[in-house]
Amino acid sequence: MLSLCPLSQAQNAENFPPDDKTVVIDSTNLPIVWIEVDGATIQRRSRIGARMKVIHNGDGQLNYGDTVAHPGQHIDYEGYIALRYRGNSTYRLSDKKAYSFRTLSHPLEESDDKKKVDILGMGKDNNWALLAPYSDRSMIRDLLGFEIARPWMEYTPQGRFCEVYLDGVYYGVYIMCEVVSKGKHRLNLDDPGEEGDALTGGYLLEVGMNEGMYHLSKYSPVDNNGKFYTDKYIIHQYKSPDYEDMTWPQINYINAAIDQMEDAFASDNFKDPEEGYRKYIDVMSFLDYQLVMEISHNVDAYRLSGKFYKRRDSIDPRFKMVVWDLNLAFGNARHNQGYKTNTWVYRSNPTLYANGDYMIPFWWYKLRCDNAYLKLRKERWAEWRGANVREDRIMATIDSLANVVTCCGAVDRNSKAWPRWGVWVWPNYYVSTDYADEIAFLKDWLTTRIAWMDEQLGYEAPPLPPPPPPVIPKGDVNADYQVNIADINLLIDIILGGKVDEETMARADVNEDGEITLGDIAAVLDIIFNQ
Repeated sequence: MLSLCPLSQAQNAENFPPDDKTVVIDSTNLPIVWIEVDGATIQRRSRIGARMKVIHNGDGQLNYGDTVAHPGQHIDYEGYIALRYRGNSTYRLSDKKAYSFRTLSHPLEESDDKKKVDILGMGKDNNWALLAPYSDRSMIRDLLGFEIARPWMEYTPQGRFCEVYLDGVYYGVYIMCEVVSKGKHRLNLDDPGEEGDALTGGYLLEVGMNEGMYHLSKYSPVDNNGKFYTDKYIIHQYKSPDYEDMTWPQINYINAAIDQMEDAFASDNFKDPEEGYRKYIDVMSFLDYQLVMEISHNVDAYRLSGKFYKRRDSIDPRFKMVVWDLNLAFGNARHNQGYKTNTWVYRSNPTLYANGDYMIPFWWYKLRCDNAYLKLRKERWAEWRGANVREDRIMATIDSLANVVTCCGAVDRNSKAWPRWGVWVWPNYYVSTDYADEIAFLKDWLTTRIAWMDEQLGYEAPPLPPPPPPVIPKGDVNADYQVNIADINLLIDIILGGKVDEETMARADVNEDGEITLGDIAAVLDIIFNQ
């Protein structure tokens, strides 16, 4: 049993505590996560031992912060973890820090044996993240992007909102999230072997920063006319297996596979269905990834956290994409024109070059040069717009996600711990004054963005189905959606022999006895007096 450190004993000076450390949870619809590091300083690169307890009484049930007054709550997980901070720019520039943790069978000091556990119904694994929405004032941008992608892509991470305590101090709303990694419930990739088909998969890579060991692309990024920026380069990071766990045959194989794919894109016959780029990538996977990145105008798209993977050749020899890292998307970022609704992200290399930022691989320029791909993109966008990206459906998704964090006060608690309404924080474009204002901005931005993409991709949305007619209340004989003296007058006229249509006659039988009599007038009077 984990002991929960009371607030008076908390030692959080080194662990980036919130502005207001007095916030407490009475009750919440969100799972409650307690993490204990016993005053130790959490590190960014190396992991420290910690304990974690997750209380979740079930969907639709309340969870209580006072575990003494509310004993017997359901413990979703309780055990040891290896904890560190996660993130790059968001770690450096956001006050509220995100975490990466691995679940362990024993304390880290005794053993680093990983333990796969099912947290909040997301399937057993030992590799997890606690995302920390801070600059994303809506707190829903990551999950919104995931929900847009989920019906279309082979794998999209799952996430659940929760509220977190660290050493007894309330740290706010987080997202307990799957990490894009290998696992039965995630990217179900085989471990690569040493030879033959086993050597060909599976591998998870990422277009990213020059950190750790990586494969350097043979090809520089290009401008919007296909001219190479010869003083810039593209990094492919090894994500799974880790570089330290790979053998030289595996490193050599996956490096060569990336080179072959890029050589195909760079070749004169790159459009050839058999020998061009289609031989090396799952076109629909790349296309769906692109549509997610573009509808959200994700400022980090393609060039940071651009995750792609490869299975064994006997299963599928082509590279596929995974969606990740959308907290700065949907108009949230002012840098690199992230706030714009009328530009393509995949054409932003000139801006990135001018700003000295990481750049987009040349693949995306080459896809733009293939009319067959552009035709497929238009067709796929039309499919999206007829499904979960239809205006009413995507707005309902936003409302549903926002309701999860507002219905029981989680947003208010988070805002008290981290007050920032009306205050600019990196890298916001729009500075909202409250949560409703932020959601309104997000909806307006996305509506404008979708309309622009419709125009660019030649899509004309069919009119939405008309709303169902309002229900005529009982006793409303004349069908004016009110029950008043006019209905009594019409009843008297009917009783005295007045002629009306069949629908009015059916409404006139208010007491449902099969006749139009003084009893129906009495029934209407009863409704009027009790309204």
